[in-house]
Amino acid sequence: MDLIWLEDFLAIAEDGGFSRAAERRHVTQPALSRRIKALEDWLGTPLFERSSHTLTLTPAGDAFRSVAEDVLRRVVAGRDEAREIARLKAETIHFAATHSLSQTFFPNWIQRADNARAGAAVQLVAANFAGCEKLLLEAQVHFMLAHYDISLATRLDVDRFQRVDLETDMLIPISAPAPRSQARGSRRKPREPRYTLPGSAKAPLPYLAYHPGSGVGRIVASFLAAKASPCWLTPSFAAPVMLLAGMAREGRGITWAPRSLVHEDLASGRLLRAGPEDWDIAIRISLFRSRARLTPAAETFWSEVQRLEKDKPSPGAASRTR
Repeated sequence: MDLIWLEDFLAIAEDGGFSRAAERRHVTQPALSRRIKALEDWLGTPLFERSSHTLTLTPAGDAFRSVAEDVLRRVVAGRDEAREIARLKAETIHFAATHSLSQTFFPNWIQRADNARAGAAVQLVAANFAGCEKLLLEAQVHFMLAHYDISLATRLDVDRFQRVDLETDMLIPISAPAPRSQARGSRRKPREPRYTLPGSAKAPLPYLAYHPGSGVGRIVASFLAAKASPCWLTPSFAAPVMLLAGMAREGRGITWAPRSLVHEDLASGRLLRAGPEDWDIAIRISLFRSRARLTPAAETFWSEVQRLEKDKPSPGAASRTR
């Protein structure tokens, strides 16, 4: 069996069709079809349902997908480890972090964990949750830093991946302040938000939603779906969190943002809470890794981070490793 077949299979499963996958893999569609047929012959079973207009995985194909991902991840990890052992003096620890955490949390955190790096260089890639997850699944990075909640659907199952919770954060509904009254002699009152939860059926609030690949967006969606008290929102825009916070400052709608990202805006009054605390969502800032053996530098870093988290002085704030 050729490892290229596995890469072809995963590309088709991701793209939902042969033509787009062939373009991404830089091969012709007939050549890609032949390679998939060879893989199916080797397995002894079809991997795709070809009887409808929509290409879908067969039950066998769905089961084989995680196997293919695991095989490729292990091969890449083994290759990387061999390369790293050959040049120990030039070790690099690779991180993927979500856009907001790459700017608000990662710089100070990695500085505090400087001793854990033991002289190794650091390389950071910023992406949304889905992009970071893909990089970790493919062993393109050693660690993934992201906001996490138990309600968040993820492919990082506990059998293959570990997690250490570094800090807690809070998703807060935010809005720009309402315009002040221009009437002369009116008493100066505390600013109120332009948009306030829960809204109403007659006047739904403009909702600045998250991009579909956002982990924070999935957490918010799960929270709203499970909340007993209804709210009325009408999506007006979808974007990454950094852009949504800026649009909220401009008064273009309501959104949920990590407190770590908007605490200065809340302190200055550029942004206000758009609802009481029962609309807040407690989340964690977590570090993920594969259970497979990492490079020596990455393993040293992980062990030291675990020790630092366990030694945190405040009770109840200790990390939980999965």
